[in-house]
Amino acid sequence: QSWRMGNSLMAGMGVPRQTRVDEIGSLECMAGTVNQSLPAKVDGCLAAPMPWLFALRCMVCGEPGAHGRDLCVACHATLPWQGPACLRCALPMPQPGTCGQCLQSPPPLGEAHAVFDYAFPLDRLLPRLKFHRDFAAGRVLVQCMTDRLPSLPRPDAVIPIPLHRARLRGRGYDQALELARPLARALGIPLLDRALRRRMRTRAQSRLDADARQRNLRDAFHVDARIALPAHVVLVDDVMTTGATLHAAARVLQRAGVQRVDAWVCARVA
Repeated sequence: QSWRMGNSLMAGMGVPRQTRVDEIGSLECMAGTVNQSLPAKVDGCLAAPMPWLFALRCMVCGEPGAHGRDLCVACHATLPWQGPACLRCALPMPQPGTCGQCLQSPPPLGEAHAVFDYAFPLDRLLPRLKFHRDFAAGRVLVQCMTDRLPSLPRPDAVIPIPLHRARLRGRGYDQALELARPLARALGIPLLDRALRRRMRTRAQSRLDADARQRNLRDAFHVDARIALPAHVVLVDDVMTTGATLHAAARVLQRAGVQRVDAWVCARVA
């Protein structure tokens, strides 16, 4: 097999990953076991210098992986899986239901579901995908999402939250699409990755407070009128913080005729 050094960084610490020439740039084109090397650990330990000599390893602790994944049994069990949460905003609750805020001001999302709370090591794994082109970390997250989401109400289509084309050019990929594409394929749900567009290059949401996030996203999205939209869609994104991005996208889809918009995210910030 032909190999070359990719430009990805392991946890942003300057450790290059090895990727196959024909497997660069997408989670869905990678084999089920994508990390057939000893990676840098999430906590910052460096990888061994000859990774191709090592078996599948856990991306969190470096121990042997299990069940064909880049996680060991112990780290998989101790990931910050989300427990009971509000059905409308995915904030943790003592028991499933609808929180007081959502009862007073119902959001445009029919339901919102997060697989994880945004805590260690998710707060390291997600940025590895989002900012450092670490598709192996993304593959682990997709596998975990695929484990948790099949029991939820099945939508007619999956729509990833899009990046503006300028940000997409700079980053080279859309992390929401990299999660949504293999997720939709695994669950057998159509993917509408061109139905929703971001027409404005907004400021980074992570640098804004809740009110500024809402203002920042005013008129940010539009729907491609050439694409027929089904009655029930799910928006997919990596992280839900205040919900402003998902709410803005949901409202645009509803104005375009979608009857129900849900959200599936990898992690929820409490």
